Amino acid sequence: MKLLAIDHGTKRIGIAGSDALGMMAHPLECIPAEPFEDFLRRLKEILAERETEQIVVGMPRNMDGSFGPQALLVQDFVAALKKSVTVPVVTWDERLTSAAAEERLREAGVNARDAKKKVDASAAAIFLQDYLDSFAG
Repeated sequence: MKLLAIDHGTKRIGIAGSDALGMMAHPLECIPAEPFEDFLRRLKEILAERETEQIVVGMPRNMDGSFGPQALLVQDFVAALKKSVTVPVVTWDERLTSAAAEERLREAGVNARDAKKKVDASAAAIFLQDYLDSFAG
């Protein structure tokens, strides 16, 4: 199954995709969050180009598993997304993926300014890989 992951942010929205076999995730790009109509236009282009079959949106949770204020924003985003695209949309726990993405980028030698532009797509790739791995077992 061809999947697309979305790491929602108020400034940038990270996009990652799976390979054609649905086994490996990789970062694709970051899209400005506003205006939402422009984001949707680009998202629909990506969905068509990649023949995406499902969208996985990262759901931020607190360490105890509860939902905080950011999760409420993501829930609203998911509701708007479901009204705007024909591809099924699911959510997946994205706890600590941004921190992991920042660390991986730093270890890869990416400077802080460039890392800031790439962290959202990298975080999306991390939780998409977790999602893919959950079905591999």
